[in-house]
Amino acid sequence: MEIFNTYYIESARRLPKLPADHPCSRVHGHSFKVEIHVSGPMDAEMDWVVDFAELDAAFSPIHAQLDHHYLNEIPGLENPTTERMAQWIWQKLKPALPGLSKIVIQETHLSGCVYRGE
Repeated sequence: MEIFNTYYIESARRLPKLPADHPCSRVHGHSFKVEIHVSGPMDAEMDWVVDFAELDAAFSPIHAQLDHHYLNEIPGLENPTTERMAQWIWQKLKPALPGLSKIVIQETHLSGCVYRGE
């Protein structure tokens, strides 16, 4: 069984490894949609995989680091591609959510990334 919560992050970034004439090499903003997925067996007593409040508690400090911040200034996100963000979030979340199974990040309504761990 797999459950997920969706979160929204408003952030600015630039992708410094791109050529200067690429639009994403300049500072720009995104309204990121982030899904945190947790898999596991249903708890026989509670009839759930995990309390959604546990997802909220685990993601809350990460949200605070990313939301309304310039991502390039966050250690580990100096080149904050959506793929790198997914890896970075995974590394932060996995200790608190052992059943973490997938992170989905949409940077626009048309494009995004799915990360399932190492």
